Amino acid sequence: MSKKKSEFSPEQFVVYPAHGVGKIVSVETQEVAGFELEMFVIAFEKDKMTLRVPTHKATDVGMRALATPDVVAQAIKTLKGKAKVKKAMWSRRAQEYEQKINSGDLIAIAEVVRDLHRQDDQREQSYSERQLYEAALERLTREFAVVAGSEESVAGDEITSVLVGRAA
Repeated sequence: MSKKKSEFSPEQFVVYPAHGVGKIVSVETQEVAGFELEMFVIAFEKDKMTLRVPTHKATDVGMRALATPDVVAQAIKTLKGKAKVKKAMWSRRAQEYEQKINSGDLIAIAEVVRDLHRQDDQREQSYSERQLYEAALERLTREFAVVAGSEESVAGDEITSVLVGRAA
């Protein structure tokens, strides 16, 4: 049985759909139900969480390498767009936003940030809207920061200035 070289390696930052940006700290072998399984050990520093993902399943579960600068540029372009607010009931919209956030897709996450961002003069956000907005914003900020090799605060300021600067 030939071992195919994984596209992921230790010390690499990756994006795991449900948790955002993490770092592969090691690859270890674990015995599960009598089988040897090779696992990526991924640390999510901010959440003080460690995840073990079978190496052969990593891509299937949607784990991916960090976004390329092109994708980041596309996400910024998305943020500059006009918010699209559907007339569907909030529960349905909230579900869609949640799916986008947990898809791990940077553009989809940028859409959520764009659609839920509120200027000061706009109507109040509900608690659940704010929760979703902050979750999406945090995912976006973390990935932007890691891709740019900058502090999260710098990436956060950049995103905020794009949002505030777009045409109302």
